[in-house]
Amino acid sequence: MHRRKQLLWLAGLMVMAAVAIPDTRSAELKALHVCADPDNLPFSNRQEEGFENRIAALVAAELGIPHTYTWWPQRRGFLRGTLNARRCDVVIGMPVGHPMALTTSTYYSSPYVIVSRRQDDLHIASLNDPLLKQLRIGVYRNSPIDFVLGRRGIVENVFGYSTFYDGRTNYPGKIIEGVASGHIDVAIVWGPAAGYFVERQSEILRLAPIKVPALERNSEGGPVFAMSMGVRKTDEQLRGVLETVLKAKKDEIRRILQDYGVPLDAQALRQ
Repeated sequence: MHRRKQLLWLAGLMVMAAVAIPDTRSAELKALHVCADPDNLPFSNRQEEGFENRIAALVAAELGIPHTYTWWPQRRGFLRGTLNARRCDVVIGMPVGHPMALTTSTYYSSPYVIVSRRQDDLHIASLNDPLLKQLRIGVYRNSPIDFVLGRRGIVENVFGYSTFYDGRTNYPGKIIEGVASGHIDVAIVWGPAAGYFVERQSEILRLAPIKVPALERNSEGGPVFAMSMGVRKTDEQLRGVLETVLKAKKDEIRRILQDYGVPLDAQALRQ
């Protein structure tokens, strides 16, 4: 009888263990399901020509799994319609600490830059430079810089450009072409877009970082520099996997960013 009780007791422990310990095989990542914009170079497009496409492929290869896409224009409702609707599992480029997702640590950081013609020999390093009130300035419409300049009373000489491809006349590179053609004097653009499109122009253009006060960077609508990968707030395990890959592949990711002309923040490179 005693032996039988022991056997029943052991059997009960085995049952409890089976319930308490999840089957890790069922939790294995089978594929990297990426949420991305289908027409948003230099970041991503349906042909997988953007740097976020290359980084996604690198991450998947490191994990030994395929990668797939859910395509959705990266505008209002993007996260709601993709990541948080469980149509996909990871966003390759997301501001660190985004309130609607769980983000990794920073894997690249890029400043806002000012694009000008070399012949004009402009040296503007701050949004407080009084020369900005005299120049024709191009910005992406409703971008953080658009709002920051407005708070400084710089409005009448600001020209708004679209960040979206519409298949006709609007495309993100048009603002850089505006500087090259002389339609505007300078453009103030976030680094990745500026670097990519400037490299596709002749040598007549130059770009330089422009300082944005820390207080404004942290306020609503202020420019965001640090970028991470984002997953659903409940996907801590996936975030941990991505953190491991980002650490292992940081040099290769940096080379991809440099291939696309992304000006990298010096402080981020020292991390």
